[in-house]
Amino acid sequence: MRDIKVGDFVVGSFFASDNTCEICKAGYQSHCVHAQPGAATGSQSEYCRIPLADGTLVAVEGDPSPEQIKSLLAASDVLGTGWFAAVAAEAGPGKTVAVVGDGAVGLLGILAAKQLGAERIIAMSRHADRQAMARGFGATDIVEERGDEGVARIKELTDGLGAHSTIEAVGTQESMIQSLRATRAGGHVGYVGVSHEVELPGLELFFSGVHLHGGPAPVRHFLPHLIGLIMSGEVDPGKVFDLTLPLEQAAEGYAAMDERRAIKVLLRP
Repeated sequence: MRDIKVGDFVVGSFFASDNTCEICKAGYQSHCVHAQPGAATGSQSEYCRIPLADGTLVAVEGDPSPEQIKSLLAASDVLGTGWFAAVAAEAGPGKTVAVVGDGAVGLLGILAAKQLGAERIIAMSRHADRQAMARGFGATDIVEERGDEGVARIKELTDGLGAHSTIEAVGTQESMIQSLRATRAGGHVGYVGVSHEVELPGLELFFSGVHLHGGPAPVRHFLPHLIGLIMSGEVDPGKVFDLTLPLEQAAEGYAAMDERRAIKVLLRP
């Protein structure tokens, strides 16, 4: 990507990073030694100041269409997070990937797994509209069961072994345990759901043989590639924005997502 110039359309992420420290160079910009909130002054506003802009922002080549702008907005957060989850879970050719969570991150984790070459993608969802979007992004199977029943269903679909790769995109105790138990020995769980009082049973983890990797997604690491996919028309992650509201109705947008009336809300200033 080229240097940023005045007038450029740029994309950043929810963490600001210098993109030069050893941690950033290793691909973990969300843990940059100088990391801070990407828009501490408030990014849901008409104007904001981005700290560490040279390291945080990526310029977009060309003039994005309205639909591409929606997708670029997704790249800055939910797509970058879903992509990191798929990478952390080592989704790839020949792999079966289970996705726990049918919100925007889980759905775009499906898109990422498909792009990374996964052979089979199992979406865990109970909502018809989200199931349809999951299939559109590449899901091959839908599992509506949860908890132990969901684990049993994943095992049934994988000859009793479990998924090679599991994306955990919720952040609850139930979703993390379900992800761990749905993954075969030697498999990988990529967890990006923000943890809410999650505790892992040490003995079960010890004997599971499962790899765990995740946390705050280093979106900046993936942005150049994701922007290229969007601008070339290879992916359309902006589809997760199923409700558009004016900026002054931001509170209603959060309520709509909380009440599952919307997958992801796009706010327009």
